[in-house]
Amino acid sequence: MKQRKDATMKTARNMGKLYGRISSVSLTVILFLVIASTATGTGLAVAADTASPVSSSADYTGSKSCRECHEKFYQLWSTSFHGLAMQPYTAALAREKLTPQKDDVVIGKLKYRADLTKGVVTESGPKGTKQCKIEHVLGGKNVYYFLTPFTKGRLQTLPVAYDVNKKEWFDTAASGMHHFPGGERGQTVNWKEAPYTFNTACYSCHVSQLSTNYDPKTDTYHTVWAEPGINCETCHGPSAEHNKIAKATPEGQPLPELRLIRTKTMTKDQRNDLCSSCHAKGISLTPEYRPKERFFDHFDLVTLEDADFYPDGRDLGENYTLTSWLMSPCYKSGKIDCIQCHTSSGRYRFKAEDKANEACMPCHETKVKDPTTHTHHKADGPGNKCISCHMPMTSFARMNRTDHSMLPPAPAATIQYKSPNACNLCHTDKDAAWADTYVRQWRTRDYQAPFLKRASFVDAARKRDWKQLPEMLAYIQTKDRDEVFATSLIRLMRMSSDERIAPVLLITVKDPSPLVRSAAVEALALWPSRETVQALLDATGDEYRLVRTRAATGLAGYPEERLTGEVKTRVEKANKEYLAFIMARPDQWTSHYNMGNYQLDRGKFKEAVASYKRALKLEPGATLAMVNASIAYARMGETKNAEKSLQRALKTSPDNAAANFNMGLVKAEKNEPKQAETYLKKAIKADPQMAQAAYNLCVITAKDRINEAVTWCRKAADLRPQEPRYAYTLAFYLNQKGDTDNAIKTLKGIIQKHPEYRDAQMLLGEISKKSPKP
Repeated sequence: MKQRKDATMKTARNMGKLYGRISSVSLTVILFLVIASTATGTGLAVAADTASPVSSSADYTGSKSCRECHEKFYQLWSTSFHGLAMQPYTAALAREKLTPQKDDVVIGKLKYRADLTKGVVTESGPKGTKQCKIEHVLGGKNVYYFLTPFTKGRLQTLPVAYDVNKKEWFDTAASGMHHFPGGERGQTVNWKEAPYTFNTACYSCHVSQLSTNYDPKTDTYHTVWAEPGINCETCHGPSAEHNKIAKATPEGQPLPELRLIRTKTMTKDQRNDLCSSCHAKGISLTPEYRPKERFFDHFDLVTLEDADFYPDGRDLGENYTLTSWLMSPCYKSGKIDCIQCHTSSGRYRFKAEDKANEACMPCHETKVKDPTTHTHHKADGPGNKCISCHMPMTSFARMNRTDHSMLPPAPAATIQYKSPNACNLCHTDKDAAWADTYVRQWRTRDYQAPFLKRASFVDAARKRDWKQLPEMLAYIQTKDRDEVFATSLIRLMRMSSDERIAPVLLITVKDPSPLVRSAAVEALALWPSRETVQALLDATGDEYRLVRTRAATGLAGYPEERLTGEVKTRVEKANKEYLAFIMARPDQWTSHYNMGNYQLDRGKFKEAVASYKRALKLEPGATLAMVNASIAYARMGETKNAEKSLQRALKTSPDNAAANFNMGLVKAEKNEPKQAETYLKKAIKADPQMAQAAYNLCVITAKDRINEAVTWCRKAADLRPQEPRYAYTLAFYLNQKGDTDNAIKTLKGIIQKHPEYRDAQMLLGEISKKSPKP
């Protein structure tokens, strides 16, 4: 079980001394989101296997084998953005799709320019010039990205990209300045680093039947794939047996066996899951997803805990559709899937002006037949189209995307949270207040109120403002709760330690949604008790792999000798699934970081340090790995190495709260109180909600500044009112200060709220004996 490791003081006799080991930052799985179809948006981190796909390569025959019988579909596919998701760079492509680069792209002291004739990108700088060959091209709907061969088998995304709509060249990384795990928010990632390596990041939805073939010993790739682009077999499965049967069957006769997956016979959930395997901001749990399998058996999903979403759920960064689609009334109805509006090759079915609103049939027949009454816009104008208001288009990193939440315009959310609304995306000369006035005139029901309320929950939770916690907990338990918002709130509540959360989590572990259950299971590990442990043990038998792996995460430190019978079998299976998940991509630093966390939880400190070192070899700037390595060193009693690891972390991220806090504890243990105070104050400045930093500052300053100590203790107690230790310490120093009345009042408050907390009763008794009787 994971536990919060605060520095603690047990009784009044221990005052003035710091206890406890270095505090751990989150030991849960870090959601490592690498780039997908763009070089700037965080997207689907599909964990390619290191050997070969589950199916034999002989089972796959390629899209050309489909052409003999399916020429029409082949032509539709081969010219689609699915078929052309990646293609070789050719002079013909350059002539037809690109225009010459007029101005250099300048990155620091280096200049970059694409030469379409030679098929190279030239880098010019103080050390001379060099040319990078353009070998492959990604995308093409909004942006073309270009790949060049690098050392050790890597294919790297070049620093110049081409805007299809504006017909101009631009800086790949700067167009979508982003925050990646291990780095600081808003930091531009160098184009030569791992997030822009095709083998590590972009490949999953741009080529078919890929094997990464990564060798961790040499840090080398031998990546191969069957076809560039998303081929027929990606969605229909291997076709070798189907082709044999088709060739053996007389022309005009039905096939005795299809031996191929038909999307038409899939359920709506299966079709949604198939598309979501690429169109989601997810975390891969397994080496390979195959058609008809369930999404949450292979992926986790990023929700509104991620800053790439506005608090109301609208897209800010690149989010790849699924998260917003799950919020859609269309999805929730169970009547609609992706194929309703899109062909299997990805084309939109209703582009024709006279059919624009037919996508919403038959569910909204009345409104489709009389749209102007509903839209209040001219019949021949763009505002009379359903998608104009319910699927407005925004962009990030020059990538246009439509809002798949299907929710109506909410200009009130724009006023409150700066999120986009459909009205002002068209009426750019007006403000959100103008739009809000109109929608309230047109709709007597305040339909925006529920959106604003749940957005306020997410906004407050992100800021760790828990004044609305009772309402948040009530929302999570309602029957009509949105699963994305519920999941988001549960994940954000991990930053709180309020005891009111655990009982609600014990209820939500039985939620119908595997996404919600997984979030609840993962969060439960932070509130260890007999009941939560039992809930985690039960969750290892969940029908979804996502829930089982999250349960295994929380049970990493659970004593194996306590497991018997069926429970032991379940836990061992879930544990194997979890280990397979975190090490499915040994080329990513987060795999080794999470393995280190797993070993740290199990008390294998040397192994944890080794894993953190491997993580740092792949990503030298991974502050999280440095901080957690210091924890492992401290638990082995190697204070010097712990300090060195924290020094490295602070050199990389001087304002990192966890690194400063832990360094403060190290300095305190070394009896260097002034330095300890400096680091602890930096920690609480970086994270004003860090109650344990305030608590330890109370202890340090109490030696010679009792008034300041009381201030820090009061802050700790206010930040974490459910923690009796902090209030108890406040009472102790209030008594030391001579403020007996407030000390007694504080202690009585503790006893009333935590009658089992005997230290408060003892101290109250001691004070009462010394106090004069009235």
